Amino acid sequence: MTLESDGFLEPHVDQLLDRWKIIEVLNAYAFHFDRNEPSQLGKLFTDDAVIDYGPEMEPIHGREALVEMVSAGLEEIFAATSHHISNVSVRFVDLETARAIAYLHAWHRYKDGSPDGYLWGQYHVRFRLTPGGWKFTHLTLKIAGMIDFHRGEMHPIGRLPSG
Repeated sequence: MTLESDGFLEPHVDQLLDRWKIIEVLNAYAFHFDRNEPSQLGKLFTDDAVIDYGPEMEPIHGREALVEMVSAGLEEIFAATSHHISNVSVRFVDLETARAIAYLHAWHRYKDGSPDGYLWGQYHVRFRLTPGGWKFTHLTLKIAGMIDFHRGEMHPIGRLPSG
């Protein structure tokens, strides 16, 4: 008797594949954002998704509203962006929902000639498995630090005090 014949490995392999698919959704988010493809970016979210880019903005409700907001930002504010995602931690709530934290380093070139903006932080996200694959249901941006970014107040990552 082997572990494979008992079906012991199958759930673990499925979870590894799902973890990889979730990481690929995060990577696709960065790719489509940086290529100025808001409609492709929108396809990564559920229709009822909630996106929170910080306290200076109202949360965005729904895929269509996200596409509108990102389209406007890429058209009016940013000449170029580069989002780098790493240190992804995925935790499955059940077979069809997951939570993740992914680290972010992002560079932004502004159309108005302002100094390039940088930020370091985390995406705190929830995913749901849909007939179209894993999709974002919630995304919250939390920041550890920023330089010359165009917004002043952001959600902190929640760093504990020293000592």
